[in-house]
Amino acid sequence: MFAIIELGGRQFKVAEKDEFIIEKLDSEIGKNVTVKTVVLLAKDESDVEIGMPYVGGATVELKVLEEVRGDKVRIFKMKAKDHYEKRQGHVQKYFKVKVLKITKVAGKVAASVKSEEVAEPVKAKAKKAPAKKAVKSKE
Repeated sequence: MFAIIELGGRQFKVAEKDEFIIEKLDSEIGKNVTVKTVVLLAKDESDVEIGMPYVGGATVELKVLEEVRGDKVRIFKMKAKDHYEKRQGHVQKYFKVKVLKITKVAGKVAASVKSEEVAEPVKAKAKKAPAKKAVKSKE
């Protein structure tokens, strides 16, 4: 069984017992995090459930293993002939997480899929042209 989840504006393909690196969350090391933004859920290649936008009732439970630092990004700004140079660096923090379990509650349907009522388009009423004023002739 695998799932595609959305975290931090990115999508990850995960299976149980997978370990991967994500952007730092508001959590602590050793705590469990439940992700409800499951985009796709598949038991095997024939049984695939696609969400619109998310699969209703599906959750992925992650455990935060450790905090990892990314590579240092060096920023260098310079203006020629003005003797202006600025050096700066940035190190992004990430979490290494492990997938504990992928679950799907039976019988739940996503809200966007449940309401499939098609409304008939409203016809716009044609505006009547204003009546022309009669021109008085001089006789």
